[in-house]
Amino acid sequence: MTEYLAVDGGTIAYEVAGSGPLIVLAHGVGDSREAYRAVIPELVTAGYRVAAVDLRGCGESSVDWPAWSRSDIAGDLLALIRHLGGPAVLVGHSVSGGAATIAAAREPSLVTSVVELAPFTRKQSIRLGDLRVRRFRRGMVRLLGAGLFGSLPLWRSYLDVAYPGVKPADWTERLGLIETRLREPGRMKAMQAMGRSAPTDAGARLGDVRCPVLVVMGTLDPDWADPHAEGSAVVDALPSGLGRLEMIEGAGHYPHHQFPDRVVTLLLAFLRSDSARA
Repeated sequence: MTEYLAVDGGTIAYEVAGSGPLIVLAHGVGDSREAYRAVIPELVTAGYRVAAVDLRGCGESSVDWPAWSRSDIAGDLLALIRHLGGPAVLVGHSVSGGAATIAAAREPSLVTSVVELAPFTRKQSIRLGDLRVRRFRRGMVRLLGAGLFGSLPLWRSYLDVAYPGVKPADWTERLGLIETRLREPGRMKAMQAMGRSAPTDAGARLGDVRCPVLVVMGTLDPDWADPHAEGSAVVDALPSGLGRLEMIEGAGHYPHHQFPDRVVTLLLAFLRSDSARA
C-alpha cells in the first residue's frame, strides 16, 4: 500500500512491509521503488521492516521540485527514516548510492549501515582508453542521448545494454511499467534533471562516513569501463576499514533486479558481520 510523506518541496511516496530492524531501499534515475520488488519479500522473510521509496519526481512521488542533487535526495531519505522511527540500513542504487553516502555522513545516528549498488558516488571522468570498451561505449551513447533528448526509445535501448545476458522473467512487465511512468507529465524532465546532477557532493562526504559500507558492482556494468576499479575507488575514499566491495559476475547496472537472490545474500551476510562487530 502506498503511503506519502510531505517533505520540504514536495511529497515522497513509499511502502512498508514486514517488521523488525528498518531497511530503506532507494532506486536509481528513471526508475521507481518497483525495482526492488524481487528483493523485498526475501528481506521481510529474514526479519526486517522494509521501506521502499520513490525518489522525488519518480514513481508516485510528486513531480515539481526545486532541486535534484544527491544532497537533496539525502534529505528526503533522512526525513523518511525519521518518520519511520529509524535508525535504518540505507540501500541506494546508482544516484541513490551517492545520496546514501551523504545521508550517512550528515546524520550518523539515523544510518547504521549503507549498501551502495552500482553507485555514482564520485566525480566521473572518461579516459580515452575507456572508449575502447564496447560495453561502456554502447551504454554511454544511449545513456547520454536519453538524458540530452529526453528520448524514451534511447532509454529503453540503454536498459537493454544495462541488463546484459539473460533478462529477468518479468522483463517485459518491468519495461512496460518504466515506460508508463516516464510518459506521465514531468517524469522524463525529472529524470533528465536528476541525471545532470554531478556526484561531487557525495564524493566530498565519503571521508565523513562513520558506519560500515558495502559496495556491490556488476562485472558487466556498462556505466563504467572498469566497474571493479570504480567500486574500489569508492571503498578507498572511505575511512579505513569501513568499506567492502563485492562483485557479481555477469551483472550489469541493476544487480538487485538481475540477481536479487545474490544481492540479498550479500546484504544479509554484510549485516550479520556488522552486528557481530558491534
